[in-house]
Amino acid sequence: SQSITIHAPLRVNVIDERHYSVSGTPADSLILALHQLLKEKPDLVVSGINPGANLGENLIYSGTVAAALEATLHGVPAIAVSFASRKRLDFQHAAAFAQQLAAHVLAEGLPPGVMLNVNVPRGEIRGVRITRQSRKITQNIILEKKDPRGRPYYWQDETVSFENVEPDSDYAAIIAHEISITPLQADRTDYESMKRLSDWLPRFQTPVFE
Repeated sequence: SQSITIHAPLRVNVIDERHYSVSGTPADSLILALHQLLKEKPDLVVSGINPGANLGENLIYSGTVAAALEATLHGVPAIAVSFASRKRLDFQHAAAFAQQLAAHVLAEGLPPGVMLNVNVPRGEIRGVRITRQSRKITQNIILEKKDPRGRPYYWQDETVSFENVEPDSDYAAIIAHEISITPLQADRTDYESMKRLSDWLPRFQTPVFE
């Protein structure tokens, strides 16, 4: 394990008057900007452009999405933008669409507690689609290798089963060469489950501490 950022100092490199780099995670950078670097709260946060997609359950682990969610928690409208490829990186179309979408968000606003997760396909773009987060269609793979001293080390990889892609999902949009826009909530409570789980309460005994 490694020390998490909260136990290590954040360092800021001032590139010029309007550009900074931060040693921490994207969410760390956002918090530092809101509470220290910016003189006033921004009108909009655009996180990214991330090289590689943030689709389906993988967005749970995404620093790009985390920064946008952090902005949402602070009451700032936010967009996370990802280029759905790690090959032949060309951010031109993603940047152009991010600029267009940012203008719409500034003009129209977003519901409280909601951010937009945007994925832009590589190559031809055939449209724009409002999507939902895909259910898990990836399978994690752990590959064990041996170093020259015989000690094990591990590579983590994954496979994707495109046969199970749902037509209204973010993955489906990217497969169709369309830009995917998924509205995400900062509040991840499943309200439909609250009533059913409340029925369990009479079965529980409150622990007694002596």
